[in-house]
This record gives sequence, C-alpha cells and structure tokens, in this order.
Amino acid sequence: MKFITAIILTALLSFAFGLFAALPWWSFAITSFVIATAIHQKPGKAFLAAFIAVFLLWAILTFIIDNANQHLLSVKVATILPLGGSSFTLIFLTAFIGGLVAGLAALTGSYLRKH
Repeated sequence: MKFITAIILTALLSFAFGLFAALPWWSFAITSFVIATAIHQKPGKAFLAAFIAVFLLWAILTFIIDNANQHLLSVKVATILPLGGSSFTLIFLTAFIGGLVAGLAALTGSYLRKH
C-alpha cells in the first residue's frame, strides 16, 4: 500500500510543482526526495516508486504535447540526436531520464531516513 501511495503522491506533487510553481525542471526531484523521506520504504522500493511515477508522468505529458503539434518538433530533435528520427524513442528517452533523476532523489531520501 505504501508503494502505490508513494507512486500516486510523487506523480501528483511532481505535476503540481511543474504546473503551478515557477520552479526549474528538476523540481520533481525535490518532491521525490520528500515523499521518500516521509513514506518509509526500503531503498529499492523508494527508487522504483519514484521512477515509475515520474516515468509515466513524463511519458504521458510528452506524448500529449507531441501529439498536439503532430510530432513536428520531436522528429526534428530525434533527427539531430542519433535516434533515427523516431519521436517514440525520444519520448521514451525523456521519460527514462526523468524517472532516473526522480528515482535517485527518492533513493537519497530513503537512505537519509534510514540513518
């Protein structure tokens, strides 16, 4: 139950911080850290909960934004990067990086609570 609660809270707070607060792009790492500190879990579960939350959040948000402009920008960026012009690969890579940053922040919060 803590695992699902951590996923939902991390996703909701990350979305809210990104939407309403004038904070930098990495503000979701702060929310991941705080949630992992507040909800006691093993470090691996804390990492996985934050990773899943932000990965899904960023994947959904980037897909919606990409779909709104008919994949024009993402194809151009994927062409510049060595991704073969695949907008899906760019979305996956973006979500993976966001999930990794969130997971590492949650891992730090979990270790901080442990000691």
